[in-house]
This record gives sequence, C-alpha cells and structure tokens, in this order.
Amino acid sequence: MEPQESTKRSQDEIHDTATPQQQEPTHDEPASKRQRLDESAETQNGTTKKSPVDRVKGVAPIKAEYLIVAPGQSAKVVVPDVIDDDEAEGRGTIEHQQQGDSRDAGKGGKRKKKTGQNKERTFGTFSDAQRLCNSVAWTPEFSPRSCKFGERCNGLHDIRKYLKEGRRADLETFGGKCPTLEKFGKCPSGWRCLFVSSHSKEVEHEDGRKELVLTDKDGNTYPDDGDTGDANTEVVNNVEGQIKIDLSRKRVQFEKSDKYLKWLEKDTQIFRDHHHKQKDGGAEALDYRAMYVEPPFKPSEKKRLYFGRETPALAPLTTQGNLPFRRLCVDLGCELTYSEMAMGMPLLQGAKSDWTLMRAHKSETTPPRFNGDGPVAQGYDNSKDLKFGAQIAANVPWVAIKSTEALARFLPHLRLIDLNCGCPIDMLYKSGAGSALLDAPSKLERMIRGMNAVSDDVPITAKIRMGVRDDKFTAQKNIERLALGSEEHRDILGAPGCAAVTLHGRTRQQRYTRAANWEYIAETAAMIKRLNEKTDSLTDTIREVDERTLPNGGRMFFIGNGDCYSHIDYFDHVDNAKVDTVMIGRGAIIKPWIYEEIQTGQYLDKSATERLGYIEKFARYGMEAWGSDELGINYTRRFLLEFLSFFSRYVPIGLLEYLPPSINERPPAYKGRNELETLLASKDYKDWIKISEMFLGPAPATFSFTPKHKSNSYEIEAEG
Repeated sequence: MEPQESTKRSQDEIHDTATPQQQEPTHDEPASKRQRLDESAETQNGTTKKSPVDRVKGVAPIKAEYLIVAPGQSAKVVVPDVIDDDEAEGRGTIEHQQQGDSRDAGKGGKRKKKTGQNKERTFGTFSDAQRLCNSVAWTPEFSPRSCKFGERCNGLHDIRKYLKEGRRADLETFGGKCPTLEKFGKCPSGWRCLFVSSHSKEVEHEDGRKELVLTDKDGNTYPDDGDTGDANTEVVNNVEGQIKIDLSRKRVQFEKSDKYLKWLEKDTQIFRDHHHKQKDGGAEALDYRAMYVEPPFKPSEKKRLYFGRETPALAPLTTQGNLPFRRLCVDLGCELTYSEMAMGMPLLQGAKSDWTLMRAHKSETTPPRFNGDGPVAQGYDNSKDLKFGAQIAANVPWVAIKSTEALARFLPHLRLIDLNCGCPIDMLYKSGAGSALLDAPSKLERMIRGMNAVSDDVPITAKIRMGVRDDKFTAQKNIERLALGSEEHRDILGAPGCAAVTLHGRTRQQRYTRAANWEYIAETAAMIKRLNEKTDSLTDTIREVDERTLPNGGRMFFIGNGDCYSHIDYFDHVDNAKVDTVMIGRGAIIKPWIYEEIQTGQYLDKSATERLGYIEKFARYGMEAWGSDELGINYTRRFLLEFLSFFSRYVPIGLLEYLPPSINERPPAYKGRNELETLLASKDYKDWIKISEMFLGPAPATFSFTPKHKSNSYEIEAEG
C-alpha cells in the first residue's frame, strides 16, 4: 500500500522569494500546476546568481524548522560528511580492483592496503530453493518439452512440487497482478514468475484429471509448446545468441577492420621512418600518400547529427545508466541517451554482459526534440534521428576499430558510437584506456580515424576530460587534433572525422574533489567555434583540410559536462559557456526530473508521492527488462538500490533557504515535510531495502547490499 502524505504545505514552507501572485501549492498537485520557485537575487532568465553571505560552503541551506537538533543543543549547522563520488561507480572486472591512487597513500608515501567494507562487493544469492527445468518452465503441466539432460537433469520437472516447495509464495505487491502480463499480455517468466497465480489456472479434463496451465491477459491458455512469444517487444538491439557464440569462437570476420589495420600497420611504420629521418622532400610525401587506402565511408557520408539547446543529454553512467533508468529519464524529457560503457575486448569475445549493455528501449529510438534554433548541418534529417548511442572503451586501436565494426554491423538502432577517453578508474587507466588516452594523442587519433573508417554510416564521437593531471590541461590540443588531425597527417589523410566531443570539466587527478571547471569549458567552446569557422586564429601552421573528411558538413559539436543540477545551471552553460548542449550525470540520478525542469524552465518541487511514483516506475521497468521471476526481481532490486543511493541525496527545494541548489552541497541531518519525505532522504541502505520492498516484495534472506559509497575499491565512471 502506498504511504499517504499530508495534503498541503504550511505557509512557512513557501519559498522566501515567492511573489505575491504565486499561490501556495498543495503537496500532491501535478507538476503542471506547481509554482515556479525563482532563485533569490536572480534575474528571470537565471543569468545572475548571488548567494547570501551566510551560506556555508558545501552545506545545503536547510530551513531551520527542518533541521534535526539533539536535545539540549542549539540549532547549529554541522558540515556533513562528504560522499566520495569517485567511490560510487564501477563495473564488471573493473570493480574488483585492489589498488587505489595516490590519495590512498599513508605515512611515508606508501600505499595502504584496501580493507573494510566492500573490497569486492557481492549481493548474496537470490535464486529459487529448487531449480525448475526449462523443459517445463513455460508449458502446460501435462505437455512438457523433451529434457535434453534426461535422467541426469538436476532440475525439477514436477510443476506442483516446484510451486509448493521450490520457490517462495507469490508476491502481493501490485495487487498480486504480474506487471509484465498487464503490459504485454503475456509473461515471459512462465511458472517462475512470482505473480504466477495471476496468469495460471487449473483446468479439469473429461477424464477427471486436473492440469495446471499458463494463461495470457485474457485468460487464454498458451499453446502446448509453451511458447510465450516475444513478450517484450519494446526492447531493441537484441543480438542473437548465435552471433555471440560465433564471436567467442572467432568465427566472425571483420573484413573492413582487417583491411584498415593492415594498412594502418604499414602506414604507421612508414611515418615512423619518415619522422626519424626528418626528411621534407616531395618524394617522401608522395610515398606516404600512395600507401593510403580509402575507407569505405568518408565522414561526410555518415548520418548527420544535431546537438542543441533543446536536447539535454544523459551521460554514460556505469551501473546507474541501465535500460530502466534511461527509460525513466526519457519519460521525463531526456533527449539523448548513452549505453553504459562497454569494454571493446569483451564485445569482440561475445560476452553476454557487455552486449546486454547495448539493449535499448523503443522510446530511445524516437527522434530527439528539434527546434532548429542552433546550427544545423546540411542534410540533417530529424525524422531519421534517434536518441540512443553506444559508448565503448579500448586501450589499443585494433580493439576500438573491430568493436566499432561489430556494433555497426549487429546493432540496427544506433545514433553514434562514443569512445571513452575520460574514465579515471585505475585498472582502465593503467591498461592504456579511458583517461590514459589523453596523454597519447597519436594513438587517440588513430583510434578515431579507424573507427570512422569501419562504422558504416554511424558517426564517431569522443568523451574526454581536461587532462590527466591538474597542472597540465590537454583537452584543447586533443580536440584540435580530433577536429583537424595532426599537422603531419591532415594534408594527406584529412580530418579524423570526430563528429562531436564531450568535455567533462575535471582532470583525472582532480576527480570530484572540486567543482567542474566551466571557465575552461567556455574557453574550449570558443576555440571549437574558431575551428568550425576555419579561421587562422590558432596557429600559422594549420593548413586547409580536405573538406570531404569533415563530419556534419564541417561542424564539430561540443557538449559540456559537469555538476549540472538545475535548469538554471543548464541554460547558464548553454548561454554563457556557449556549448551546444549539456550532458548530465549525477544530477540526473539524484533528480531525474531535471529534464522536465529544463523543458518547463522552472524548479519543480516534487512531492514525496511523486518521487515514490518514479521508484515504482523503475521497479516496473526493471521487471519488464529483466523478468518477474526471483532472479529478475532481485536484479531489479539491486539496481533500484544503486539508484536510491543517489536518489536519497535529493533535498526538496521547499526545504531550502536559498536557490539554486548545488550538487556538491550536502545537507545536515534534517526531516522532511512528512514521514515519506523523511524516509526517501534516509542514508541508511536498510531503509532503501524497505522502499524496494514496497514494490518488489520482501528481499530474500540471502540477499545483501552494500552501497558503493561505503566501498573503498570502487571509483566513479559516471561523468558529471
């Protein structure tokens, strides 16, 4: 049952700067009727920002009446513990790193050994007490399929015994009705579904025998073969299992990549010889040009992209950026989405886990909003555009190139392929991937060129940081190289063909210890504008590039990233930093309706009931994506808890003394306007489990969860 909230806010909860015309909102009224809460000392368009002199840096300015003060103590603002967002993300094998960076050094500069919670985080076990054999999992009781294991099978074949002893009782959430059945008309989990009583019945035959059968939404029984059909037709980019098997057994041929890599190896050697000899003769240039092999597709033959003021993007978020969460963000107005970062080598090896990251919801295949207010590349067709793009990481060119060819070949719904050049995780960095590419510009250029050559009509983009070290920013030089190519290559090979660059305003060394540097992002935007206008303001040595190699008709799009937490931040960055759009990371996990705020141009004081509704949506979307059986439900629970670890950090704006809110501020202990709001603000993961149980039922006794924030072996890859 959904908790009830108080129906109206008291007068002192109205924001201090509300104008006389603003009416007090009821706590549960829809977003379209809620008041606009303008920033104190802020102009209507949000271009001027001033904070009161008594605002404590790093501390969310909670109104005094909501602060929790211990008996006998005065109302004193206590600086809360800072959550290390570098510890909040990780994935797959990268998660289990044993080494930290220099921040882990103890006395004498020696690195401390990792200890404590979550060194290698596990989630316990959450499977049925007894496994049901697949031969009977979707069939009528008397019509099982043939079991390929025969007498050697260790699974149950007795459906009645399985329902009685092999699994727990049906869940009572959602009124006991299976959400996937209600959505698609059939449940793909069959007898394993924890709502199976809502889509099964016992039928009596003429001979008096009673048989258990599965039914669809209309009460019709499934065919004797137990074929539920492709129940979830809303998920795209499902790569066939045989393709993954062929990849794992090296049966897939990469003709384009092999041809390009053969040329690249020879070309690289020629260039090295040329460089070491330091010759400038025309014959050398002719020899070098003669070895060049035209790629099947020039960048100008790629699909045209568009990034504009009306297309706020969701960053590639490891773990957090799963399909149900992206779907929720699209519901709330997100216009561009990215997969979680996939590793190039596992993709080539057919790893199911990495190919699963490429799945997208059909809402991500719809065109993004398009007003045409910003620069538009000639030939851009919004009706053929879509929201979803893929991000990969690789440490050597051949892995990046071949994995790009695989994605372009096997994924029919792909806006772009983005190369991760900013991930700070030690294991990735030390392998030469992620942010390590920032200090290897030649390798980075070869990667982008090669990816462009084999990606068919799919554009190639890159996501970078300001640099590796705080004392050496390399982003602008890297972007110039991605836009035009190195000076030695551009007159022969043309531009690498990078269609867009996203810059996260931090270095690898900095991580999240300081705010994102939007001044540097603005400087970089100005530089890119000069590159796009082809002026001679950079250096006198830049030569004219081959226009055929320029993507988007000669325009490189530029996206800013870092600390965006409100529509005020968003439009400030677009208007003043002059980025084409902003990519939002942590701000979207904490407050997914930030996209709705951007669309409406106003703060939205979401009630606790509305926020609980988003959690319910996530639970429904998770079961639709992963199943309503024991495994699928607790897979959904695991990712819902990851989501709540950020979602709980949201402080309702009606509780704040001043606006705008800052993503880097942490609140002192406070209470909400009602019990549910207080519960949603809890930092205790046990409360998050209680919230999950409202929709996913009781967590199994064997289920465990440790927040990544408490882990000292996890680092954040989520950008922004």
